[in-house]
Amino acid sequence: MSHMFIPGPVDVDPDVLEAQTKPMIPHRTAEFEKIFRGTEAKLKQVFLTENRVFQPPATGSGMQEAGVRNLAQKDILSCVNGAFSERWYQVAVNNGKQADRLEATWGEPILPDALADALKKKTYEAVAIVHNETSTGVESPLKELATVVHEGPGTLILVDAVSSLGGAKIETDEWGLDFVLTSSQKCLALPPGMSFAAVSDRSLTKAETVDNRGWYFDLLRLEKHRIKNSTPMTPSMALIWALDVQLDKILAEGLEKRFARHAAMAERVQTWSVEHGMEPLAPEGYRSKTVSTIKNTRGVDIAALNEFLLSKGMRIANGYGDLKNKTFRIAHMGETQMHHVDELLEAFETFLKKM
Repeated sequence: MSHMFIPGPVDVDPDVLEAQTKPMIPHRTAEFEKIFRGTEAKLKQVFLTENRVFQPPATGSGMQEAGVRNLAQKDILSCVNGAFSERWYQVAVNNGKQADRLEATWGEPILPDALADALKKKTYEAVAIVHNETSTGVESPLKELATVVHEGPGTLILVDAVSSLGGAKIETDEWGLDFVLTSSQKCLALPPGMSFAAVSDRSLTKAETVDNRGWYFDLLRLEKHRIKNSTPMTPSMALIWALDVQLDKILAEGLEKRFARHAAMAERVQTWSVEHGMEPLAPEGYRSKTVSTIKNTRGVDIAALNEFLLSKGMRIANGYGDLKNKTFRIAHMGETQMHHVDELLEAFETFLKKM
């Protein structure tokens, strides 16, 4: 069987793909609204929140834009330690916000002390954090970072959990996170095209004071329609059918078991890489549970490796941006199981012996 070990889009189970072939129905009907209400209830369980979860027809980058447009009139602190946190900073700048940068070297986490220092220098309306930086395989200590932010005067906490939610535990309510977004095509193991965002009451209160929220991504408009179990725009109906099926599977597995499975696969890949002379880029204690970015210290030809793996129905991802060829990435997320990881590492070893 074929299996992708890239950090999205991931493999989608056949029954979830099949769900998308259900006939279309009018989206302003009780029939659709019942399903939409049900998927939100299940998403709340996955997000570990009692608050609302929006289900707009937009990818994760769209919800980054929603966060910066709605939750800061002007001042945002962007925590930048990789390609996708850099994107969130760029989204803020391109939407006319006064975005400052708190930077860590690619491969390093954003640390609480650095955040505390930045917040002493200036008051921000919002802090934007990427929980799991897909480009570097670094998981920043979100709970501790949130604790630091809560010491200040009402600053909102915006979290990109695109490559971690559903694979690593994020306690949205317990940690006091205000805006947590994820995408369909990673740990949730759905086709691309949707994002989901858990949004606090204090976020909506803030949004009421912010000008130029836009139309498509106006959280207040999304909320007005969510209360009626709908979206302002046409929803991604086929993806909602798939979401409904996949959330049942996720909850049937059990969230704690799912988190443990992801952690065990990460441990397997990262231990294997060290044993084969290739260390993870991230330091110990901050290594992602969903995607391992490995230093290519043995000079593996990644293109040739992938050509070899493709002959066996598998593929991994090259490094991202400046890390291309200097690193490679092995994703272990979604419905990937340990036996898939074992098959990949066995094939990788075969390739290494031929080098």
